[in-house]
Amino acid sequence: MKYLLIILTSLSLLLSTECNAVDPTNIYPSVKLETSMGIIIVELDRVKAPITVDNFLTYVVTGEYNDTIFHRVIEDFVVQGGGYDKKFTPKKVNKDIPNESGNGLKNEIGTIAMAKERDPHSANRQFFFNVADNTSLNPGRRWGYAVFGTVTEGQDIIDAIAKIKTDFNEASGWDDVPVEPIMLIKATLMPAQE
Repeated sequence: MKYLLIILTSLSLLLSTECNAVDPTNIYPSVKLETSMGIIIVELDRVKAPITVDNFLTYVVTGEYNDTIFHRVIEDFVVQGGGYDKKFTPKKVNKDIPNESGNGLKNEIGTIAMAKERDPHSANRQFFFNVADNTSLNPGRRWGYAVFGTVTEGQDIIDAIAKIKTDFNEASGWDDVPVEPIMLIKATLMPAQE
């Protein structure tokens, strides 16, 4: 019984620490993304995409986005990352989250959205920046891709990433992979603005 109490107390402390680190009282949290090409800052919208924002922030505050690559870059479409390290080893994923694409936010240039598989509720850690107005990614008669924030600084960095040389990558078996790796060095939750 004593050991069970210790385990439950430790688990409770861990969960409360993570919750505090995510700061659920900040409605529009900002995250700084330090990339190998420069700094990008995004403001997240917890009002319209609360599940998606909290999911993203959990990966940020646990350091899970640090030292990952932007593995899919398509000019005039998207810059996608967050899922793999430099050797294309998949990073740990948490539970998939419900799709919040019907929140009114559109896949427009300068927004950040969650990547997913065919299953509409399969988003977990990968995200992308829209480098065009991608109306085909918005919900309609089918589920779309959930936008959960906007770029407030560094759109020029994203635009520069979108123009880099890409090719088929033998290690991953994918097209549209940057020839020279573009790294997400560190993701940091910024202090709330008063």
